Amino acid sequence: MFLKRLLHYLNPATLFGKSNENVNLRFMHGINRISIFVFLICLIVMAVRACG
Repeated sequence: MFLKRLLHYLNPATLFGKSNENVNLRFMHGINRISIFVFLICLIVMAVRACG
């Protein structure tokens, strides 16, 4: 369930969808998505360095 929600949240198709939320909330969600992507990239880099 959690993974399904996370994948829906990070889906680029849902990134630019129209919503009834205010602008500040949309910017907050955008920043959260960026931080999750950066975190995942850092995990991948750390795993590659640990294996190498």
